[in-house]
Amino acid sequence: MKTMTRWLAILLLGFSSLALGLDLDTAKGQGLVGEQPDGYLGVVQATPAAVELAASINAQRRAAYERIARENGIPVAQVATLAGQKAIERTARGSYVRTPGGQWIRK
Repeated sequence: MKTMTRWLAILLLGFSSLALGLDLDTAKGQGLVGEQPDGYLGVVQATPAAVELAASINAQRRAAYERIARENGIPVAQVATLAGQKAIERTARGSYVRTPGGQWIRK
C-alpha cells in the first residue's frame, strides 16, 4: 500500500503542468477543467485547449493507474478512485471538483 501511495503522489505531482499551450494549473484556475472522483480530469468548459489537455492528462493517468494496479495486484478502478480522492483533497480552493452526483462545484 505504501508503494501505491508513493506512486499516486508522484503521479499527481507529475501532471501538474503540461506543455500543450495550456497547463493544468492555469486551466483549473480559469475554471476550464476539474478533478473527478473517478481519478480523471473532467472538462468544465469545453474549449479546444481544455479538451486536448484533459485527454492528454487522462491518457497518462490511465497508463499510470494500470501500472500501479498491476504492481500491487489490485483493480485499476480502485487505484483510480483513490487517486481521485487524493486529487480532490489537493485541489486548490476556488477550483472545480465534480461531486459523486456529477455536479461541478467550486471547492
